[in-house]
Amino acid sequence: MKFDSPYTVLLHPYLTEKTLSHMDRENKLEFVVNKKATKSDIAKAFEDVFEAKVDSVNVKICKDGKHAIIRLADEYSAEEIGMRIGIF
Repeated sequence: MKFDSPYTVLLHPYLTEKTLSHMDRENKLEFVVNKKATKSDIAKAFEDVFEAKVDSVNVKICKDGKHAIIRLADEYSAEEIGMRIGIF
């Protein structure tokens, strides 16, 4: 499926104590994403919005929608991106 904007793929960040731990220890961020988005759609949208290279994307389906766990390449910081989007 073709998306008009990266903001139609990445809906909003998902924050819990566990996701904050992943951010700190494993350089990962979690987002609620469009349920029709593929892993490659998610990676491209994230790279377009945050100008950071994605290492991998894992997805899971939850009650509140589809979640994407995005691991960043080593040269980028999940904490720095978290500060840009207002997590801290």
